[in-house]
Amino acid sequence: MAKGIEMRQAHFPGRAPIDAYGNGGFRFAEMSHRGSVLMLPSGVYAWDAVEGDPLSLEKFKRVLDEAREIEVLLVGTGREIRPLPAELKAALRAQNISSDPMSTGAAVRTYNVMLAESRAVAAALIAV
Repeated sequence: MAKGIEMRQAHFPGRAPIDAYGNGGFRFAEMSHRGSVLMLPSGVYAWDAVEGDPLSLEKFKRVLDEAREIEVLLVGTGREIRPLPAELKAALRAQNISSDPMSTGAAVRTYNVMLAESRAVAAALIAV
């Protein structure tokens, strides 16, 4: 008997440059995703962050779980640059991750350049 629709956590297993952003989402690897994303060494994940949300340590758990493979975390905070909370910066620093908050557009452009250079980069991007 059919079980109905099965909802799964959105995930793209691999690293991919971002082809476009805006309209509330991102395009990468010939796909599109509506909402925010985490671009990590293990792949691209849907992220439940929206512009204006507190940037809590809890929202970055998946990033910290992959800390060994990340040297730089770019945080696209939306249309405006927002500082990262001290607790989050300290947790990232303790894992030897350099963090850089910037607008989402700037984070997308910087991520693509660093990815092309084969750098150990990750990005947490709030959709605009």
